[in-house]
Amino acid sequence: MSASSSTLVPPLMMREEEEPRNWTELPSEVTSLILLRLGAVEILENAQKVCKPWRHISKDPSMWRKIDMRDLGNRRLKDLDFDTLCRHAVDLSQGGLLEINLDFFSSDSLLAYIADRSRNLRSLGIQMFFTAMTNGGLVNAIARLPLLETLEVSHTCLRLDLKAIGHACPQLKTLKLNSSGSVYDGLDELGYTFLLKYDDDYALAIAESMPELRHLQLLGDRLTDTGLNAILDGCPHLEHLDLRKCYNINLVGNLEKQCLERMKEFKGPDDSTADYPYDITFVNSDTDSYYDYYYESGSDIEVNYDGAGTWD
Repeated sequence: MSASSSTLVPPLMMREEEEPRNWTELPSEVTSLILLRLGAVEILENAQKVCKPWRHISKDPSMWRKIDMRDLGNRRLKDLDFDTLCRHAVDLSQGGLLEINLDFFSSDSLLAYIADRSRNLRSLGIQMFFTAMTNGGLVNAIARLPLLETLEVSHTCLRLDLKAIGHACPQLKTLKLNSSGSVYDGLDELGYTFLLKYDDDYALAIAESMPELRHLQLLGDRLTDTGLNAILDGCPHLEHLDLRKCYNINLVGNLEKQCLERMKEFKGPDDSTADYPYDITFVNSDTDSYYDYYYESGSDIEVNYDGAGTWD
């Protein structure tokens, strides 16, 4: 064996001789950054119970400027009271909460609790699929959030009163809705084209009550060119427009040109939704849900979908 090779120390031995890292002795600023990556539920259920230093850091109001309780995944199967956890997180923010995202457990009472204790809130995101929330509860809460600039609502089973929401939220700059759209996402690959019922109610409400919008996302909405024209006229500051899955839009005349020239970013009905961060199954549970569709070979087929998973 050569002299040079005999002096080498195996990497494994070097690792074994090092002292184990004591994570509780990290600077509090570093620990805070690590814990923030865990999310609200993990901090409340696990991290704050590890040791006193972590518990102390977890109680710092600066840790609770943003609370994200959406996309909980398998935690839905666990026996956790997400309503209570969310209220506890809001309390820990001590009025400094700026952004909150809620999942399936949202309700009128929870939203009222948040609004009463978070008057500085700038951003609110809600998944309203089969939640105990009403239009009145949403509007009343928003009316107590004078600084709200961003509202995102996805998978709603409610017919939202967007006009009331707009009037209650005069500083709204960003609106994102994933509401009434294609529950048949992906079936177009099989050769089906869906003719969704026309509905410009949301578009007209937005045009009338949200003149300060800069960002608008309407995933799977049923608006037509008429509604789109109203939005362009009523929202003069609009810079980002996302109309993916809005298959009732034809962009006739110079409408598409207007969108492309005026917007910093424009996404049309057929653009990819691969970058959408949440479940992409669009939901439409309106009681008047009715869709006609036809096979591209020319054979007309009529199907009634009742909004509750039943095909006739």
